[in-house]
Amino acid sequence: MIELRAVTHAYGDRAVLRDLSLSIRERRVAILGGNGSGKSTLARMLNGLIVPSSGVVTVDGLDTRTDGRAVRQRVGFVFQNPDVQIVYPTVEEDVGFGLKARKVAKDEIARRVTTVLDRYNLTRYRHQPAHQMSGGEKQLLAIAGVLVLEPAHVVFDEPTTLLDLRNRRTVIQVIRELPQKAVVVTHDLDMVMDFDRALVLEEGRIVIDDVPAVAVPAYVARLG
Repeated sequence: MIELRAVTHAYGDRAVLRDLSLSIRERRVAILGGNGSGKSTLARMLNGLIVPSSGVVTVDGLDTRTDGRAVRQRVGFVFQNPDVQIVYPTVEEDVGFGLKARKVAKDEIARRVTTVLDRYNLTRYRHQPAHQMSGGEKQLLAIAGVLVLEPAHVVFDEPTTLLDLRNRRTVIQVIRELPQKAVVVTHDLDMVMDFDRALVLEEGRIVIDDVPAVAVPAYVARLG
């Protein structure tokens, strides 16, 4: 479970999250809101990339402020732009990087890399330069690089924004089939209609918290 207790965060004098308290237990949760609503900051708090100015964020009982490394082992994060996440020259090296950093045995690294590349139809790119892949393939590579670490939760920050229709559908299907719990920040309202819960942020506060069938129309109505 991910829990926030009285969380506030500011950049200088500008507050972006204001006294948030919530528990996230559901398998699929969407975070919706306009630009500047605080949703990306909230997403980064869920795995300790950002710690709150005040308040507490815990993941399965681990405090992001004091147990950041352990939290990041439990919560994977997929960025909107895969180029931010892809750091090694070849596909195989990039997927295996996190495992190597955790000092996983070489034979186990090879097994897990092979498994995740097969799962996401990336095996044919195994020895190819990552930068030569298409945008959709890079997004799958970024996802594979997170999932090979076998986190308990995965946070996605606008995973379909840069994708064409075919690759959007592929990424949506990947998220649907994940065994892990997922929190997805998105503007893609159709994507989240089968999720378990949707949170709508406005000026750093949660203004709607409901199932998507209720939350999404209410969010659209607030947009005027």
